[in-house]
Amino acid sequence: MREKDICRIAVFYDGAYFFKVSSYYVYQHERRARLSFRGVHDFIVSEVAQREGISPSRCQIVDAAYFQGRLTAQQAAEQDRLFSDRVFEDALTRADIALFQQHLALRPDGSFEEKRIDVWLALEAYEMTSLKNYDVCVLITGDGDFVPLVRKLNTLGARVMLLGWEFEYEREDGRMMRTQVSTGLIDRVNYPVLMKPLIDDRARRHDSLIDGLFLQQSTQNEWDWRAQHRENGQRTLPADFVEGVECEGTIVNLIAGKGYGFIKPVSGSDNYFFHASDLIDISIDGLHYDNKVSFVTARGEKGIVAKNVRLIADHDDDDYDDDDGCDDSCDDGCGDMEEHDAMSAHV
Repeated sequence: MREKDICRIAVFYDGAYFFKVSSYYVYQHERRARLSFRGVHDFIVSEVAQREGISPSRCQIVDAAYFQGRLTAQQAAEQDRLFSDRVFEDALTRADIALFQQHLALRPDGSFEEKRIDVWLALEAYEMTSLKNYDVCVLITGDGDFVPLVRKLNTLGARVMLLGWEFEYEREDGRMMRTQVSTGLIDRVNYPVLMKPLIDDRARRHDSLIDGLFLQQSTQNEWDWRAQHRENGQRTLPADFVEGVECEGTIVNLIAGKGYGFIKPVSGSDNYFFHASDLIDISIDGLHYDNKVSFVTARGEKGIVAKNVRLIADHDDDDYDDDDGCDDSCDDGCGDMEEHDAMSAHV
């Protein structure tokens, strides 16, 4: 690179992965704040300049793209997500990040599945690099499926930087959750950057570049609509909540493989979390998305929960097929990634 040349950088976000990381920092880490897009970009510019051996003033992010699954309008309305989704899109717009979305598949058990987003990211990254001749492509992901993409980008003459996070934490149901970065991906990229050790490094505790990775509290509350339900990091109860009341509602999110789900009460208030252990006369495998249930309101460690959940018999429930538990109208129209269960269900 000649002395006066600009180092042209492109950033590609694996949206499901980035959201999972951001949620970890706001709910599990002592930072209690979401990641800032502008802060991440400032960090990238600094890191690329260091790795390329040039001044940060000669490094510029010329393109950034965010790839994620999308709820349908109906599902977003059922889960009170229409406003929050728009706020998130506004945050991307302010950071000059292009949003690439496609509908997510609805599994027969009512949970949601992301398909083909990683393929789309790889195709767009390769095509954009071919056309625009980026010097450095930054991948924010941990998925080893992107190793072939790294090879192709290197063939085009682009260096590849990886921003990855590895962490683990205990869920409220006692299960340990781990997020790791593919070893093959780390070995293949030109500039691997594992972020958690840098963020947790006590020597960089007051580093403005590290602190800048996180949203300030005022911006955090604007970006994360769920902050209105929390005080000092803990969820506050809805104003209309009364404990011990029997209610009816609809299953709007069901993660049978993990033993929990969420109920939208007929009153239209916040969704209620329920665990498989709170089901009466039915197993969680016997439930489906959109089932009508009754439950008793209760107070949990992190918010409102449903106890004594019972299935309400529906004589018109012929829409479900006994083989797969889902009627023919279910398509690739709604949902969120496994990593997005927390956001879409108000956790």
